[in-house]
Order: sequence, then structure tokens, then C-alpha cells
Amino acid sequence: MSTPPLHQLGARAAAKAIAAGTLRSQALMEALLARIDAREPVVRAWAHLDREEALRQAREADTRAASGALHGVPVGWKDIIDCAGLPTGCGSPIHRDRIAAQDAGAVAMSRHAGALVLGKTVTTEFAASHPGPTTHPMNPAHTPGGSSSGSAAAVADGMVPLAIGTQTGGSVIRPASFCGIVGFKPSHGLINRFGVKQLSDTFDTVGTFSRSVEDAAWLVSALTGRADLAPAQATRPASIALCRDSDWSEVEPPMLAAIEQAMSQLAGAGVQVRTLDLPPSFDGMGEAHKHIEYFELARALQPEYRGAREHLSAAIRGRIETGLALPPQAYEAALALRQDCQRQMTDLLAGVDLLLAPAAPGEAPQGLQSTGKATFNRLWTALGLPALTLPHSTGARGLPLGLQFIAGARRDAALLSHATWLEALFRRHP
Repeated sequence: MSTPPLHQLGARAAAKAIAAGTLRSQALMEALLARIDAREPVVRAWAHLDREEALRQAREADTRAASGALHGVPVGWKDIIDCAGLPTGCGSPIHRDRIAAQDAGAVAMSRHAGALVLGKTVTTEFAASHPGPTTHPMNPAHTPGGSSSGSAAAVADGMVPLAIGTQTGGSVIRPASFCGIVGFKPSHGLINRFGVKQLSDTFDTVGTFSRSVEDAAWLVSALTGRADLAPAQATRPASIALCRDSDWSEVEPPMLAAIEQAMSQLAGAGVQVRTLDLPPSFDGMGEAHKHIEYFELARALQPEYRGAREHLSAAIRGRIETGLALPPQAYEAALALRQDCQRQMTDLLAGVDLLLAPAAPGEAPQGLQSTGKATFNRLWTALGLPALTLPHSTGARGLPLGLQFIAGARRDAALLSHATWLEALFRRHP
């Protein structure tokens, strides 16, 4: 069997090889930079790269003994997250020249684990809906998803083994599905958000992109300092419920076929599978999510709106103005519905290890004017539950279809453990 090129090496495999002395971090960094040089003109995943600084970090790592689980491994960071000495542009001309004075909390934790900062990945404007220039790595006529566009595309294309994104609606789970990689949105607040440009305090969640569940587990363990999250042992879930809500009609036929195939695979492997239809009280959660997000972003983005409104897209201006016009009573009512649904979900999850839902309506849509719909992600973000995208199959256009698995509140370690088993099942029985 031929050895895969260095740019395809997974994060844990790379870290082990570097620690063993069979791979130099500089060689890995050079391979990734060569891949970026070859592919970036088409994929356009990077907002900022300092090649000399990236190589300097790698050379320095090679002079030291392994200092952590990700020693010598490069990571890409969504361009709303501060990395000391690099711009944090937020996908907007307003912040194009703002240089971060210090690392965000998650960046500092990654350095503590020995990881290197490769660069900043493209985000939509303020991690909202106005797209950046990134294209799908398998077909540049299609969106890679958003708002963590660059992070998903860079990992999928072999430009970096790990990348960080954020999710306020569906900005980790959906692009991971579109690009055919593993996206992990942890429980709200599990990964520290200091130094991350705020959109919605209630929903903003730092998440990860990788090409395996193992790499996701090691990365989130490094970012949180929690050893219980990695290594994730493969554990078969006893029961999985397919969750259907009021938006189920938006599931496209290829995704529906993938879900049906997965249910058959799970049943054949001894997992108890059933269907869970959410009660009518959940029907208002889509509108509640919108009210909470828009109310909060209208206040978080006031400096930009008041000081440089002409440099904001019409899309983000519209969201801010909608949020400013929203009565506080509507915001409070949305928060109350969210809290009620969180209580109900605890009861609904009794006796169920995981929920299964589409990660997106279907394949990545054609065109770069939109990053796709977060229809099947908003509920889980709103409830603060951990969710993970697993690549499953491909659709009619040959683009990836991902399945979304959701666990109960703060059951991140269990989700990663079960996902490790599910990943192996889907790879054995494509």
C-alpha cells in the first residue's frame, strides 16, 4: 500500500510521528503550504497566511520535545477568532487591518497542547449570512457552506488537518456535511469564547473540523483541557431515534435515502432504532431562534452599525435593524420557549443514547450567493446540545451527504465515543 501524501495525514497520526521523531513539523508545514499554493487560487479558503511565521513555529517545534497531544500540528482558525499578531478581519472591510494583541482563550489552549497556528480561514461577514469567496473543494461552482466556510473547505481539501469554526445557527454542522468531513459543535460554552467576535451570546459556540472523530476528540480535549473527551473509545449506542420536526418536508430525496440507509445499517449492527416526532410545542423554535439571534446581534454589532454602517452588507444591516425593532417582550418570550423546550428535551431523550437528524437538507447547493440553509441545525444550537456531523454517502451530483447526531445536555464525551463507533460502521458498510 502506498504512503499517502503528507497533506492528507490526520492530526493524531502526525502528532504521534512528530513525537516519535519519524516526522518533522517543518516537513508537514511545508507540505501543507505547498498544497495551499496549489489549491488556494480555486478554493480560496484563507483570509490570512503568514508563511514565514508558520515555518518559524514549525522549526521551533522541531527543536523541542513533544509538549502536548498536538505538538507540531498546524491548525486553521476562523477569522473571527483572535490569534496574536494576525488580523481578525471578521469577513468585513471594517476590521480588515485590526491586528489581535493577544490570543483568544481557545488559541492559547491549543498552543498549550503544542499546536501551531497556520493562519486565519475565511468567514462570512461577522459569521452571519453574507458569503465570502470560498468555494467547494470538490466542485467550485457550489458553496462549501457557512459561516465557517474556509475552515471546512481547508480541512476537506487537505490544506490543514484541523480547523476551528463557530456555530450560531448551523455554521459547523452544515459546512462539514457539504464538504464531507467531521464537524463537532460541542455543548454551548464547552470551548471558551474569550477573544471570539460575538454575534449571539446565547447561541455562539466554538466548534471543530477534522477528517476523523478521533482527531475531533483530541482537538476538543486540547481546547478545553478535559482528558475525558479524548481518546474517545468506540462505544456502540444501544438506541438511536430519528428526530423529525415540522421542517421535515425540506429533506431532499438523496438525504432521505441516506437516512434510511443509515437506519438499516444501525439496525443490522444491533442498535435499537425508532422515530421521534417532536411535539407541537417545538414548532415555534425556529422563530424563537431568529428572535434571540437578531435581538442579540443588533446589540453586539452596534459599534460597526453606528460607526461604519456604509461598510456593512445589506444582509447584516437588515438583521441589525430587525433586531433593534424587536420588542424586548418578544425576546423574553423566545428565551422562555427555549427554556421550556430544553426541559422537554431532557424527558424526550430518556432511554435514547443519540438522536439522528439531517445535517443539511441535501448536497451543497450550486452557486456562491448563499451558504445553504441551517434548517436542521438551529434547534440543536438553540438548545445548547452537542451535535456532530458524520460523512455518510454522496448525492446525485456526487457531493457529500452528512448525518447529524445529537446527544443530551453536556454528554459531549458520550457523543464522541458513540460517533467513533458509528464512523467505523459507515466506513465498513458504505
